[in-house]
This record gives sequence, structure tokens and C-alpha cells, in this order.
Amino acid sequence: MKTRRHRYSASTKGALVDVAEQLFTENGYTATSLDAIVAGADVTKGALYHHFSGKQAIFEAAFERVESRATAGIVEASAGHRDPWEKAQAGLRAFLDAVQEPAYRQIVISDGPSVLGHERFREQEERSTYAIVGEIVRSVLTTGGWDLDEDMLDTFTRIFFGALSAAGGSVAVDEDPAAAAARVEAAIGFIMAGLQQLLEAGVEVPDPA
Repeated sequence: MKTRRHRYSASTKGALVDVAEQLFTENGYTATSLDAIVAGADVTKGALYHHFSGKQAIFEAAFERVESRATAGIVEASAGHRDPWEKAQAGLRAFLDAVQEPAYRQIVISDGPSVLGHERFREQEERSTYAIVGEIVRSVLTTGGWDLDEDMLDTFTRIFFGALSAAGGSVAVDEDPAAAAARVEAAIGFIMAGLQQLLEAGVEVPDPA
């Protein structure tokens, strides 16, 4: 059973991440200070350092929260469909909705790579959105007659994820994100339709060996 101190500690940490997410979204990483975060959360700087080692650590917490929220939205949207193709399209739309959110655009797309570094940024992505894209791709590819090994399934997943990541980034920075998202959805929908036709026609994937 959690003590009052534990509940207070969790509440303080949550408040700090709440404020940090808001300030990072509105001002960006560079223009957000620890003083502003503790003032917004109405706690001392000592309380912040009790939970986080510094500014980058609290940014990572905000980053993970935004990514988790996006992932949950994709999972929820996909879960409403039994047909794997409809599930894939629903997941794509949810992903494109997520990248239009101000917090995702600023924290994940704009600041994430530079603050976390390329390697850490990719690790964070692979634990969240990449895993969901992998599930969607596998559900589509295994619904037909293709017998693909793990290496080929992973290759397909990385290609689709790379395309989605690049497309999501372009949507996030576009002057008209909604129009950009519609173009991306149409383009990837066209590719998915072609893939479905190949599967239904029984066209085999070339053997790389």
C-alpha cells in the first residue's frame, strides 16, 4: 500500500512532467528553463532534482509520454477493425492525426532528434510507434499466401516505418498539416492497394537468395 509520501511524490513528478510538456510544446526545448518548469508546477528545484537529473531527463519523460499517447491512439484505432487492410488504414490515419498534434510536432519531431541524439531517438521510436507499425505490417503480410521469414518481415517493417516516419515528419512541419496528411494517406493507401492486389493475385515475393 502506497504511503502519503509516495502519493505526494508521484503527484509532484506528474505535475512536473505536465508543465514540462506544456512549456516544451509552446516554447521548444532551448527556450524552456528549469526555473519556468518548477514555477509552473509550484515546487522547488530540489523537488525537481529528486525526480530528474536535469532538463534533458525531464524532456525525455515528456517525450515518452507524448509517444505513448500517440501509440495508444494507433492501437485503439486499429483495434476497431478485424480486416487487416482496414486495420492498417485506420492505424495510418491515427498516426497521421498524432503527428499533427502540437506536442508531437514540437517535442518528438522538432526537438527529439537533437536533444536525445539520433541513436537514442531511434531507440525511443522503436519501442513505441515502430512496434505498432510492425504489428500492422505483419498482420497484412501474413493474411495472404506469402510465407515470409522473420528477416523479410523485418525488412518490410523497416521500409514501411521509414516511409511513415519521413511522411510524418513532413506533415508535422507543413504549413497545412491537414492537407499534407491527406496527401500522405492517399499515397500510402495507393501503395497498400497495390500490395493487396499482388497478394490476392498470388504473386510471390522474389527470393533474395
